[in-house]
Amino acid sequence: MKKKGQLPAGLIAILLISAAVVLLVRNFHVEDFCIIEPGVLYTSGQPRGMDYTRLLYKHHIATIVNIRPAFEHQEQNWRNEEITWTRSHGVNYLEMPIEKERYFPDDQIQEQFLALMANKNNLPVLLHGSSDDKRIAMLVAAWLGRSHRYTSEQILNAVTKIIDDRPLTQEEIKFVNEMAK
Repeated sequence: MKKKGQLPAGLIAILLISAAVVLLVRNFHVEDFCIIEPGVLYTSGQPRGMDYTRLLYKHHIATIVNIRPAFEHQEQNWRNEEITWTRSHGVNYLEMPIEKERYFPDDQIQEQFLALMANKNNLPVLLHGSSDDKRIAMLVAAWLGRSHRYTSEQILNAVTKIIDDRPLTQEEIKFVNEMAK
C-alpha cells in the first residue's frame, strides 16, 4: 500500500529525464547560431565547452574562423580552449581579425576568406565572433556577393538573418550594394 504523499516511480523517472534533457539542451546552445548555407557556412557567437563537439558532430565543421583581433581576447581563456580543441579534433583554426569599431572587412580579409571558402577541404566553415554580429554579417555579405553573385536583395535577406535585432545602417546597405556589383 502506498503512503500518503509518495510520488509514483514513473513520475520520478519522467521528472529526472526531463531535467536531464533541459540541462543537455541548455549546455549545447550556441549563441547566435545561423545556417548561411547548409554544409558550407555557419555563423555564431563564441562557442563554449561542449558546443565544439556538438558543432563537429551535427554540422561536421572542418574549419573554425575567429574574426576577433587578439586584443579582444587577451584575458580570456576561450581562445586557448578553442585552439586546443581544434588541434585535438583535426579541425582547422584561423583568425581573420576585423576591428570592432570599423567592422567592414578590408580587401585582404575578403580575399583570404574567399580563398578559404573556395577550397572544398575547408568546408563546412564556422565563422564566429562575439555576440557582436556586424563583422560576421559584413564578411558573409562579401562572400555571397563576390563568390555567389547574389543580388543586393539576396544578400540583405541573408545578412538580416544574422543581424536580427536591428535594421541595417545606411553604411551597411551601401557595403552590401557594393558587394552585389
